[in-house]
Amino acid sequence: MSTPTAQLTAAGVSIWLDDLSRDRIRTGNLAELIESRNVSGVTTNPTIFAAALSKGEAYEEQVAALSARGASTDEAIFELTTDDVRAASDIFRGVYDATDGVDGRVSIEVSPDLAHDTAATVAEARKLAAAVDRPNALIKIPATKAGLPAITEVIGAGISVNVTLIFSLERYAAVIDAYLSGLEKAQAAGIDLAGIQSVASFFVSRVDTEVDKRLAEIGTEEAAALKGKAGIANARLAFELYQREFATDRAQALLAAGANVQRPLWASTGVKDPALPDTLYVTELVTAGTVNTMPEKTLEATFDHGVIGGDTITGAYAEAHQVFDDLAAAGVDVDDVTQVLEDEGVEKFVVSWRELQDTVKAALAGAAESTR
Repeated sequence: MSTPTAQLTAAGVSIWLDDLSRDRIRTGNLAELIESRNVSGVTTNPTIFAAALSKGEAYEEQVAALSARGASTDEAIFELTTDDVRAASDIFRGVYDATDGVDGRVSIEVSPDLAHDTAATVAEARKLAAAVDRPNALIKIPATKAGLPAITEVIGAGISVNVTLIFSLERYAAVIDAYLSGLEKAQAAGIDLAGIQSVASFFVSRVDTEVDKRLAEIGTEEAAALKGKAGIANARLAFELYQREFATDRAQALLAAGANVQRPLWASTGVKDPALPDTLYVTELVTAGTVNTMPEKTLEATFDHGVIGGDTITGAYAEAHQVFDDLAAAGVDVDDVTQVLEDEGVEKFVVSWRELQDTVKAALAGAAESTR
């Protein structure tokens, strides 16, 4: 019997794990998930690294060496995280080769402190790409207004990018434009477009969290009936937009020249409302040519009892548009929702970055103390 994760893969959805730690790398857990759960990539962020560094002893030896060398907190973070991403990239190299570079991808994020600084984002993206030095690495850049020109510059330099923190359709259209502009820059510079990959990470569950809070405040029966529907509708409309934008003459000319589409990636797929099915943001977002990046809990739930049928996106556009019409009629300002979520998303990553800095600073101090 084929497992639900195998069925999802067969449906054209790439499963990426939204977690990375040195323990996963060293114990063989990451390699095991490739074999048993059809995992074909990994995404990371400051929250994930902060959690990994605060648990276990996997980083102690390297932290001690960094401390002895007098490394600063940020230098230590850079080395610790790029080492993990390099090791994970090597584990996924077989998947990368087998899929002609489409999958087997490992993401590492520029510092959230730079989310509103275009030039600094570009500089750090280049630095991260050079340090990891693996063809299957993706540099994560947030889809803030300052992030958009950075995406163009980094793609234009031939570096593959995971665009993160996308919430609105308007911003997603700008992300696709930034990607196509980057491809045009790369083409003008004589860079092989086939070697550039990108995904656009569209956040799902956070949309429901914010919208459902507002629906509860409205308190009508009509509002209650819309609970748990906004996130999936938003993602489905994002895929409709993707299909439309990559069918344009501009996109088609780049694809004909060897470029790759920028695949939609469903992020924030852990279900936060216990009243909703725990595989909701997987089973309701199935169509070929997409990525679903899952926390381990969602991955295991999908493997255990996910019901994977046919395409659950492309035939549901009219329904998704209706959800948005109904939300507007109920009094939910979706534009305000997505702006709040973007601001919160950047702020949450900044808070996690501070936690990561505090964790590493304390570890470096502890290592220094133990050698006295």
